[in-house]
Amino acid sequence: MSLPTWLSAGWLQRHQTSPEEIRDLWLIAERDLKDAASGGISHDWQYGIAYNAALKLCTILLYAEGYKPAKGSLAHYRVLSALPHILGVQRQGDADYLDGCRQKRNTVEYDYVGGASKAEAEELIAFGRELQEEVGTWLRRMHPRLAQ
Repeated sequence: MSLPTWLSAGWLQRHQTSPEEIRDLWLIAERDLKDAASGGISHDWQYGIAYNAALKLCTILLYAEGYKPAKGSLAHYRVLSALPHILGVQRQGDADYLDGCRQKRNTVEYDYVGGASKAEAEELIAFGRELQEEVGTWLRRMHPRLAQ
C-alpha cells in the first residue's frame, strides 16, 4: 500500500507542515538522543526516550510528505510504518525493528520495570543517531525549504 492509499483508507490525514514545526520536532529528537545517552537513568527510561527520538524523526518524514496519522488508535504504528514508503522499501526491516521497539516501550512504560536491557537501550540510541543522519540528508535533498 502507498501513502495515498493509506489516506484513502482513513489511516492518514493531509498535513501542511512548516520549517518551524520540522525544526521543533528535530530539536526534540536531538534532545532525546542526548538525554537517552547521558546515563544516570534506568535502561527502561533510556529506551523510552530513544524510542521517542526515533518516532519524532519518522514524524518529520511523514509531515514533510504532507501527511499525519489520523486521529484514533495506532498513530505511532502508522508513523513508523511509513518509513519504507518514504525512504524506500529497503528500510522495511527498520520499520519492523521500530515497531518491536514501540511494543517494548509500551511494556516498560505501562506494565513493568526492567524490560529493556542496557544493550537494547544502546542499540536503539545508535539506531536513532543513524536515522537522524539519514532523515537530515533526505530532508535537505527532498524538502530543502523545510530544512534549516
